[in-house]
Amino acid sequence: MPILNRAAELQDEVAEWRRHIHARPELLFAVENTAAFVAEKLKEFGVDEIVTGIGRTGVVGLIKGKGEGRRTVGLRADMDALPLTEITGKPWASKTPGKMHACGHDGHTAMLLGAAKYLAETRNFNGNVAVIFQPAEEGGGGGNLMVKDGMMERFAIEEVYGMHNLPGLPVGQFAIRKGAIMAATDEFTVTIKGRGGHAAQPHRTIDPIAIGAQIVANLQMIASRSADPLRSVVVSVTKFNAGFAHNVIPNDATFAGTVRTLDPKVRTLAETRFRQIVEGLVAAHGAEADISFHRNYPVTVNHPDETEHAVATASAIAGEGNVNAEIDPMMGGEDFSYMLNARPGAFIFIGNGDSAGLHNPAYDFNDEAIAHGISYWVRLAEQRLGA
Repeated sequence: MPILNRAAELQDEVAEWRRHIHARPELLFAVENTAAFVAEKLKEFGVDEIVTGIGRTGVVGLIKGKGEGRRTVGLRADMDALPLTEITGKPWASKTPGKMHACGHDGHTAMLLGAAKYLAETRNFNGNVAVIFQPAEEGGGGGNLMVKDGMMERFAIEEVYGMHNLPGLPVGQFAIRKGAIMAATDEFTVTIKGRGGHAAQPHRTIDPIAIGAQIVANLQMIASRSADPLRSVVVSVTKFNAGFAHNVIPNDATFAGTVRTLDPKVRTLAETRFRQIVEGLVAAHGAEADISFHRNYPVTVNHPDETEHAVATASAIAGEGNVNAEIDPMMGGEDFSYMLNARPGAFIFIGNGDSAGLHNPAYDFNDEAIAHGISYWVRLAEQRLGA
């Protein structure tokens, strides 16, 4: 079954919504204008119940089907942008310097709005569809807050599904896998407290830069010598700040970064070894360290049965040859993981074609993907709730 005729008819209108959102990017939880736009559209479509302020600025719309079924399936899109300055030069480019939709959340929101319009028109399902518009995916954990606000219980959601565009995957194709599909995203900050002094007399100092350099190098031993080679782990130091003059060894140095894992046991191992390496090397040189290790988003884990439902739906739209059901896991993170921890479901990728990569100032969502995304959402809801 190819894309829906109605979805193709809606593509230009939905693209206009997408470009409206793209030109007006908002960060994290401060998505008030985007959320208001979403709520107004849902009202215009005749959605039965519209609730705002879930997870601070999230929006949920409930669409009731024709039958008397009470099961509810949740479909989720994210709304927030990134702190980047856009360089696409498109007519709909960001109007706000330093903010842009560099991850396609504008496209995700627009596609789910298109699906909501279709589902509210047809109601060819027996039960309820909850369309979920989430803030603060880009580091704020908005998905976690929506779950903590009781969203699943309030709308009696039994299954929940997410979708994200993927540059490099051709438009009209989908990719997914059972089990871990995206990584846990832990973050660390370490301040090494040494003793500063003259650069010509290092023996009178405890050099935090030299100690920090050893730590950064030794942290790579977590992946190469501590973890099972078949179990993925990435430790990346992305910031190192110290010193203020050519001839002064500073009192302290600070570095920060991220640890990515796909397995809870490896996640715990990585944190344990991280602390041991930092504390051991600092102690060996007579320094001290303040360690902040924050467990951020958990691993995004697709449930087996729900993944099969997603594959069947995507295959019906795109054809079996255009659905990769065994894509390699990715070390990027996704706070849809919190929703999958709360309810069974699946997270799928939709092709964005030959575009710039995600989180790149030259990126733009490919509007040619819109009809495919709408069709996937609609057919998934109808498949899971029946006629």
